[in-house]
Amino acid sequence: MTQSKTTAVTPTRAEDYAGWYQAVVRAADLAEPAPVRGCMTIKPWGYGIWERIQSILDRRFKETGHRNCYFPLFIPLQYMQREAEHVEGFAAEVALVTHHRLANVDGRLQVDAPLEEPLVVRPTSETIVGEAFSRWIQSHRDLPVLINQWANVVRWEKRPRIFLRTSEFLWQEGHTAHATEAEAVEETARMLGIYREVAEDALALPVIAGRKTRREKFPGAVTTLCIEAMMQDGRALQSGTSHFLGQNFARAAGIRFTDADGTVKLPYTTSWGASTRLIGALIMTHSDDDGLRLPPAVAPDQVAILPVLRGTPEDAAVLARCDEIAGRLRRESWRGEAVRATIDRRPGSGSAKRWDWVRKGVPVIVELGARDLAAGRITTWRRDRLQDGKAETGLEAFIAALPGQLSAIQTALLGEARSYRDARLRDAATLDEARALLGDGGADGYRSGAGFVRLPWSGSEDEEAALAESGVTIRCLVPGEGPAPCAATGAETTDRAILARAY
Repeated sequence: MTQSKTTAVTPTRAEDYAGWYQAVVRAADLAEPAPVRGCMTIKPWGYGIWERIQSILDRRFKETGHRNCYFPLFIPLQYMQREAEHVEGFAAEVALVTHHRLANVDGRLQVDAPLEEPLVVRPTSETIVGEAFSRWIQSHRDLPVLINQWANVVRWEKRPRIFLRTSEFLWQEGHTAHATEAEAVEETARMLGIYREVAEDALALPVIAGRKTRREKFPGAVTTLCIEAMMQDGRALQSGTSHFLGQNFARAAGIRFTDADGTVKLPYTTSWGASTRLIGALIMTHSDDDGLRLPPAVAPDQVAILPVLRGTPEDAAVLARCDEIAGRLRRESWRGEAVRATIDRRPGSGSAKRWDWVRKGVPVIVELGARDLAAGRITTWRRDRLQDGKAETGLEAFIAALPGQLSAIQTALLGEARSYRDARLRDAATLDEARALLGDGGADGYRSGAGFVRLPWSGSEDEEAALAESGVTIRCLVPGEGPAPCAATGAETTDRAILARAY
């Protein structure tokens, strides 16, 4: 009779993938459901991850000339009505404010004082940004306008899941205006390139970059570019989008500029965004049955130092040594930043504290007790290699090796995820072959989903809609190595569709 391995998180991925995901969120203390259905409270460790993602993206945006600003949460309904195609794409998810006061009636609060015009709670900001641009842009000298805002948005969600789909979530949204179509198209591609680089370099998240089909593109956009990542259940997760809006929003918002020759023209605009959904991508790409595993680049703390405290006189010396270690580490740098180290001063056994940090996914754990202090050593663990990542070493050797160790963890997580993705990215020539490869997705999906299927495609929206009835969607279109017959029409095409089941 074999005894099953005890894991720090239950259920395991193989037992119940959806349940495992929620268990990791709880065990890593990332977030919890809020009193309002579909909303979430992001706890300090989860928000710390978002702050790291935010910091990295924000630096990249500013390096390319973008400046941050802020637009109102409330958008007049009339602004939304100007862009019919755009509004139709969000209509079912829009939340409205219709009253502006509460009245106490016989001890009960009741809504009072209806607004003259309902206000839309921001689902995205193209319409209100367009109104501002119509005032900011008058001349070709005012272009380009390159802005970004960090904000929350509300899209009323029927089937919420923390970080993946919530009624309110955090994101950034960039908005730009350009004098020429070529500049705007270049901007759209540039920003997608930043998302791809940050996803792979910081989040260790291998992605496929491509363009959305007409059916899947952003409402009102001419072209939508995206990055798609594969989760451990073989499903796709859209992880960033960049939209070329043409002159559609400029026309609807009345944005005009006078060119150098005196001609009045419409500018070309773009928008692009990434959200706290990236934390969901981190969980489902890197975590295991013991909890979260974080790439060092986005870990709020890269090293957790755990003093083993036993309520004895030696505790003071142990804590003093831990303070010394933390101070030494914080003077070291990795990727141009000070190493982030924390000391867990809570009472309790070393094992209990260690497993708390294992579940939280901190990249490196350091443990020090009175016996370690006397022996002049520390015990360390690499979270990405929990089974064989334990080591006993001297402090000087550990500090000298830490930057390289952080790089090794970052590289290992990306390599592991990329190998998993590449093994499950397969080619098909026909729709029947693609459906056979994708199957039914598995009961809960973990390692039973086929992943991504790539096949030639130039089909219509109706043909794509028929494909989607089976639960399979075209995540994006990518260039092929040469012309091939479209799987839907037989016409030659150089496009390849990436098919998958998706979140």
